[in-house]
Amino acid sequence: LAQATLVHGICSRFPSRSSSSLPRPPHSAAMVERLAYRRHSRYNTKSNKVRLLRTPGGRLTSLVVKKKAKGPACGDCGKRIIGVPALRPQEYRRLKKRERRVNRAYGGSRCAKCVRTRVMRAFLIEEQKCVKQVLAEKMSVGKEEPSGKKSKKK
Repeated sequence: LAQATLVHGICSRFPSRSSSSLPRPPHSAAMVERLAYRRHSRYNTKSNKVRLLRTPGGRLTSLVVKKKAKGPACGDCGKRIIGVPALRPQEYRRLKKRERRVNRAYGGSRCAKCVRTRVMRAFLIEEQKCVKQVLAEKMSVGKEEPSGKKSKKK
């Protein structure tokens, strides 16, 4: 035992001295009160983070720190979606539906830039199909005329 233990006002490490004559350590700001975890887990895990808080009465208590939320990201490019708050999943359940998403197509799932490219791509693909169809009709009309002349030769 490195520390002296007091029994009835007499120091057990130095039997000749009383407790009042022991040299006391100087008070410094570096000495911090140790606190035990108050929750189910007794270890410094990701879900068990605490910070010290001094109460108005002068006591030190531990304040449980919540996990930081990342917020929703775009499924295509991976960037954060603007206009949707970064909350933990449990807190999203408490929000209204209009607060959980942005009011457009692919609202809380894709960012505005990716939605714009998707719409443009879909439009251009449809245009390409129409152009192909028109070209195929022209080619079929063009082939019928010469084929009709050939049939007359026979």
